[in-house]
Amino acid sequence: MSASWADEPLAVTDDQPSPSKLSVADVLTLGNAVCGFSSIYFITTAILVPYLQGSTGSGSIRHGAATAVMLILMASLFDLCDGLVARRFRSSGMGAELDNLSDLVSFGLAPAYLVLVWGLVNNDGQLGLAVVAAVAVLLGGLLRLARFSVTTMQDGMFQGMPIPFAALTVVSVVLLELPFYVTLFAVLSVAWLMVSRVEYPKPTGSMAIATMGWAAVNIGCLVAWAADAPGAEILLVTGCAAQLGLAALLPVFAGASRVTSARNARSAKAV
Repeated sequence: MSASWADEPLAVTDDQPSPSKLSVADVLTLGNAVCGFSSIYFITTAILVPYLQGSTGSGSIRHGAATAVMLILMASLFDLCDGLVARRFRSSGMGAELDNLSDLVSFGLAPAYLVLVWGLVNNDGQLGLAVVAAVAVLLGGLLRLARFSVTTMQDGMFQGMPIPFAALTVVSVVLLELPFYVTLFAVLSVAWLMVSRVEYPKPTGSMAIATMGWAAVNIGCLVAWAADAPGAEILLVTGCAAQLGLAALLPVFAGASRVTSARNARSAKAV
């Protein structure tokens, strides 16, 4: 069961599959982990290694960076789908644990590693601050997952930015190539949002479909960017900026929705 996009993990019952057998949802969860690990591989081989070797082949670096980010996006799709499948067909007894571990790899370690490599290749002499930001992303994700496992929220809401959404926001910040300190502040802000009490809506129903569509559009933009297609740079910047806008606006809509619900409830009681 997804411990990040979807509802709380299901309790193990007698009619669930044995913990030693993988369910369809578990296979999707493992796909999430594979995507996260593969993203780390491409960040290393396509960005870090060429930098250390003094390579100036920007085309291969661009293609590798796009592939690494696409893999994080694909991991988020796997994470969303495994929750939907688990709710429909149930997961194994170890589904929730698998999901947390996979999320930590794909949405905690991979974006934190990207921030670290960004700090190294940025060459502004501020690697120490980039390390702090990378550690903040990793610890924020770890604490977010741990708190989710022991906290029950009202239906339709998350407390703190969901870790897949946070990972995509961190990646968007890095891809925008903003000034160093602006990027640093934005990354640290995302890490704080993961452990904050700011509420985010859960992507269920039509919102889940919209989330999958959003990820698919972003993957298309990354493919165009990697191929250096005309206008791809503008598409990439627009997509990244939109991701940051969503990160800022979704809590506002969630808060407005809660206020409206509370107002309607008071009106109903008054009647």
